[in-house]
Amino acid sequence: MIERPKLPIEAFDYHLPDERIAYTPAKDRAESKLLVWDKKIIAESTYAHIADFIPEKSTLLFNNSKVIAARIFFEKNKSTISTTADSKENPIEIFCLEPSAAYSPVALAMQATEKVSWICLVGGAKKWKEGLLEKTFFLHDKTYTVFAQKIEAIDGKFLIEFSWEGAIHFSEIIEQIGNIPLPPYIQRDTTAEDKERYQTTYAKEEGSVAAPTAGLHFNEKIFESLATKKIESAFITLHVGAGTFLPVKTENINDHPMHAEFFEVQKSMIEFLLKKEIEKENLDRNEKALPIISVGTTTLRTIESLYWLGVKIIRLKNTSTLTELLALDLKLLQWDAYEFNSFNISNTAALTALLEWMEMKKTFTLITTTQLMIVPGYTFKICNGLVTNFHQPKSTLLLIIAAITGNNWKTIYQHALHQQYRFLSYGDGSLFWMH
Repeated sequence: MIERPKLPIEAFDYHLPDERIAYTPAKDRAESKLLVWDKKIIAESTYAHIADFIPEKSTLLFNNSKVIAARIFFEKNKSTISTTADSKENPIEIFCLEPSAAYSPVALAMQATEKVSWICLVGGAKKWKEGLLEKTFFLHDKTYTVFAQKIEAIDGKFLIEFSWEGAIHFSEIIEQIGNIPLPPYIQRDTTAEDKERYQTTYAKEEGSVAAPTAGLHFNEKIFESLATKKIESAFITLHVGAGTFLPVKTENINDHPMHAEFFEVQKSMIEFLLKKEIEKENLDRNEKALPIISVGTTTLRTIESLYWLGVKIIRLKNTSTLTELLALDLKLLQWDAYEFNSFNISNTAALTALLEWMEMKKTFTLITTTQLMIVPGYTFKICNGLVTNFHQPKSTLLLIIAAITGNNWKTIYQHALHQQYRFLSYGDGSLFWMH
């Protein structure tokens, strides 16, 4: 029986005044405030000086997922939209959340030609009668038309098929006709500034519908300052879903259904982490291990998930045949980490098992999903530090901060509010050390 954490969500509430929410980005990425916590608040600075608080030869891990222009507005069409007064004023909004199973992972969907299907939210769905929506755009000196068709309703969402003629990819299409999806609490139109600033400077792999916001503060000068101290920068990919903004609506966190998110990690990254773990095991008693720091909760969840996936493989080896292991749909479910926590498996053993499984499958890239929910009581396995923004009340992201700091999160957040820190996606941030 899985021992699920039983904590009332009311214990993770606080008052967030509207004036403390950052609705626009700071003038300069690196000038956002930085609060540093190590059992207590030990410093206040800016991201421009973050290297000053990180030991030499440490490792910073980043999420290089790129936010896609996932919000597409289709203008009214007499043949497909009802003729109410409201429909004459408002277009139909289609918000692409994730590709359907037939087009997963995200990279496959973004490279699709001719047609692709996505699970979407639809604003104004009741106005959309049966039939196609269409939108025309210009690209490469040619005119294209993309069509959208509702296939079926799925738990308040819709399976939408997009189709078009011409040898262009879906990524090119939404780049032309879509809008960057700002967080739901930012009730304004996307600007040209948002297209640049609601994106990390190192964004590469298309697929997120929300930015990995902890990385928004990093620019070229910061990376130069990190390199000066021989601090390594490495990258994983987790595509941030709209579920990151979902509040916990249940009374107890153990009843909250955690959303699943796709992540992608190269075999070389897991080998790199294994090397770091072996180095830790071989340290002399008086030597300190060089820390591994996650930039963002998405990176943290991905790296910690690697450990638990390795544990999962080790457990399954005892009850599964080689054929069954090779056919395994390896993914991390919401409470797996808490079920497996009683197994005393080292980091090196878990990562080694994961690598061996990948070698058996002859794959160099691990592409799967994680529902890992980090709450107070969670034991961090690989990561020693976290760089992150200030999060919403009663959110799963705030639960991660509480897992690191215990009840100290309340003092930290009240201090930040009092000292005029800017909160949420475009806001300031913190560096937390784990012990």
